[in-house]
Amino acid sequence: MSEGSATRQLRCVVVTPETTVLDQEAQFVALPLYDGELGVAPLRQPLVGRLGYGELRICHGKQTLRYYVDGGFVEVAQDVVSVLTARAIPAQELDAQEIRQQLQTTYQRKAHSPDQLEQKHQALQRLQAQLRVAQRATS
Repeated sequence: MSEGSATRQLRCVVVTPETTVLDQEAQFVALPLYDGELGVAPLRQPLVGRLGYGELRICHGKQTLRYYVDGGFVEVAQDVVSVLTARAIPAQELDAQEIRQQLQTTYQRKAHSPDQLEQKHQALQRLQAQLRVAQRATS
């Protein structure tokens, strides 16, 4: 790694339909892709990926910002990580106890059609991802 690349930074921009949630410098960004986790460091080759439900981590110095992201897309180009998501919730705003209650209610909900079963499955995936993010934020 050259001296110039050691000081390079990423810019992480998180956008929802309502607002720009975050526009922050970072040394490293970790994202939940649909089929796994992606780590992005400066000088990363360009890519476009489909986000899953899970934890977005933005590392800058000793600080790590954590967010729950609710699917969407990510684009990495020229040291900019652009996250387009339906929701981005700071991890510290997630209430693990409330999420557990929602999980229990959702598990008990009956599905009477394939569409309802798919909606229930997606709701469970979202809630389970939110619970993981909430638990990591408090550990």
